[in-house]
Amino acid sequence: MAVSALTIAAPMLLAVTAAQTSSTIGRTWPIAEPDALAEIEAKAATLPPDLSKSFGPRENWTAMKAASLGVAAADRVRSVIPFYTLDFDITLPDGKTLYPKGFTFNPLTYVKLPQRLVVVHPRDLGWALRTARPSDFILLSALGGQNRDAIDLSEKTGRAIYILEERVKERLGLTVAPVIVAQSGTRLLLTEFGPKSRLLSKGMLP
Repeated sequence: MAVSALTIAAPMLLAVTAAQTSSTIGRTWPIAEPDALAEIEAKAATLPPDLSKSFGPRENWTAMKAASLGVAAADRVRSVIPFYTLDFDITLPDGKTLYPKGFTFNPLTYVKLPQRLVVVHPRDLGWALRTARPSDFILLSALGGQNRDAIDLSEKTGRAIYILEERVKERLGLTVAPVIVAQSGTRLLLTEFGPKSRLLSKGMLP
């Protein structure tokens, strides 16, 4: 068997070697497209050194405004199925419709979330940092007019912190914070933490 395999492989090896050492066969043309990296570098050179200054203070950026949540009044666990409805047709290459617009499904039937979401108001960020696992995502929500800079807090704490977007709030059915969102089978478990649990985590209650 080893001899047969060698007999078959030898001509293939010779062909590859010959191709590597022989001259180019056929017509060739120079590459007409410009170098992508050179284009990016040229464009970057025309931009101001600090582009953020043209957008004004970061606290005024609408992209930095988090969705608002109420305050959890008590411990509570509830479940949510994050159904998603297609707003366009999904078709095969031959034009046949695979899933029509309006088709509703549960994404958790097909995927598994590798981490939890720890959603807190800025005032409870310390609680989140103590509670979150290394793989968890920490999301800041707004509380009334309290809306902190997630980028600044990330730099100060050394932990990546994100803002809670309105569409995420709606998709997950969030109403209050602090709350930890975790997948359980084909559902999301929303564990809300009331004042007593938050104080216990600080060691303020016996």
